Amino acid sequence: MCGRYASSRGPEDLAGIFEVEKWEPEETLEPDYNVAPTKEVYAVLDRPLKDADDRRPVRQLRRLKWGLVPSWAKSPEGGARMINARAETVHEKPSYRRAFATRRCILPADGYYEWVTAKDERELEVEGKKKRPRKQPYFVLPADGSVFAMAGLYEFWRDRTLPDEHPLAWWVTCSVITTEAETSPLAVAPAEGPRSLSDIHPRMPLMLTPDRWDAWLDPARTDAEELRSLLAPPSEGLMRAYPVSTAVSNVRNNGPELLTELAAPEESTLF
Repeated sequence: MCGRYASSRGPEDLAGIFEVEKWEPEETLEPDYNVAPTKEVYAVLDRPLKDADDRRPVRQLRRLKWGLVPSWAKSPEGGARMINARAETVHEKPSYRRAFATRRCILPADGYYEWVTAKDERELEVEGKKKRPRKQPYFVLPADGSVFAMAGLYEFWRDRTLPDEHPLAWWVTCSVITTEAETSPLAVAPAEGPRSLSDIHPRMPLMLTPDRWDAWLDPARTDAEELRSLLAPPSEGLMRAYPVSTAVSNVRNNGPELLTELAAPEESTLF
């Protein structure tokens, strides 16, 4: 799954990486080293500009709220629970299938946090049942330091309690697509601890490599099977993971120190 991540790159940097054509300075976000559900996050998407005569898709950098609210929802209350969509079923789940067809995005990150879970806890997680408190957090990122481009979906929701001209009349929300965690050895593993991502957690955000960005963002691509082929996991051996302070477990903590690599885990693990 993906429940927290770090996003420190500014809009100029992201615009260059993703060849963004349009972004608004007033939508700039501060670096966030502890991105949690319901926060506003950066998203890269291809969509025609509002009120423009030219209806071609334009690559934009937008601010969205993390936690998808389906367009048909009666209220936005369930958004905080819909932060992740499973790659295996995203094309058929009612909450995601319409967005999967035409409203796909990339959620750029430095990397994501995940907490080591014991074997029995992992089984509960796979079954969708509540698990015991999280233990040692790890930060997972591309080994070469490049952007972690998470596959995502976005959706529009209209708050019918507000007039059309109200600035909060429309919500634009998003969800991260997840897949099975890699079982292959990490490109760079900690001195002691997990040797693969699956040793940390059974799920992980789906990272899109640059060769898939254009196809994934293209709203003209609507064939479900073709789109599902883009959800294949990237090549093995691209990731590294290292232990970080348990301070990240508190959403009130936020700063670059959360990314500092520890020489050894703070909490006991099974490794």
